[in-house]
Amino acid sequence: MAAMQEPVESDLLRTFLVVAETSNFSAAAQRIGRTQSAVSTQIKRLEAAIGETLFERVARGVLLTRQGIQLVPYARRVIDLLNEAAATIRSKPLDGPVRIGIPEEYSQTVLPAALAAFAVRHPAVEVTVSCDYTVRNLAALERDELDLAVVFDWSDQNKGEVLCVDPTVWVTSMVHRLHDIDPLPVATYRNSTWSRDFALRSLEQIGRSYRIAFIADTGSGLKNAVTAGLAVTTLSRSSIPPGCRELTAGDGFPPVDSSKVVLRRNSFRSSEAVRELAEMLRDAFQPMSVPMI
Repeated sequence: MAAMQEPVESDLLRTFLVVAETSNFSAAAQRIGRTQSAVSTQIKRLEAAIGETLFERVARGVLLTRQGIQLVPYARRVIDLLNEAAATIRSKPLDGPVRIGIPEEYSQTVLPAALAAFAVRHPAVEVTVSCDYTVRNLAALERDELDLAVVFDWSDQNKGEVLCVDPTVWVTSMVHRLHDIDPLPVATYRNSTWSRDFALRSLEQIGRSYRIAFIADTGSGLKNAVTAGLAVTTLSRSSIPPGCRELTAGDGFPPVDSSKVVLRRNSFRSSEAVRELAEMLRDAFQPMSVPMI
């Protein structure tokens, strides 16, 4: 692409993207509420500024040239940034505290992404995070110690907003083939009813013998155990660490559960800041979800 001749106005890029989507000056003009000649003039101005032809005329409209195809992702990036900046500037500044509980599994993945976006938009809001088990976060929510709680729901209680479905699966190290050992060495949570009722029961149901080889209080402890080749363990599919893999039915292992990740809210306390953070959490979890069966 040739050197740019002059600064490009964002309005020209917006029109360019509409023409690229519709492949027709007339259709683009109808969409943006301008005349066809005005759209044509804008495209000519953009081509003059860039120094390249962006469209070629065909029988039923226009097609992007090679240079036009190159410009599309850059134009979208510029417009997205402008829209984001405008939304941030227009939004009313929020303040006050927001208290959120979340499973440790998401403390280094989903949570940082959501909090970073929230902090940029609302720097005056004081966010306090509690990384804990589902049972403890639910109890804290009931005691009015949290405003939002992200929890696992494997009981189908249909309470709260489903953020995603993140199946729990058996995981092994790619280097150590502990899943072939009998009895199977297992890493599990300390004093966990979930581990007993779901993880270990899934092995008992297929008649697989096992022994408890590692006990941990946190998900990080389980990840360390499986990565080091001390045991196999159960993890949310989205949190499988590097160097490890899911054990599937082909390996002789059943899925453990398809528990929903649910956002629960404090029914006694709410604010615009709480609602805003809930929305950002929803957006951060959305790419992780698998279809519910």
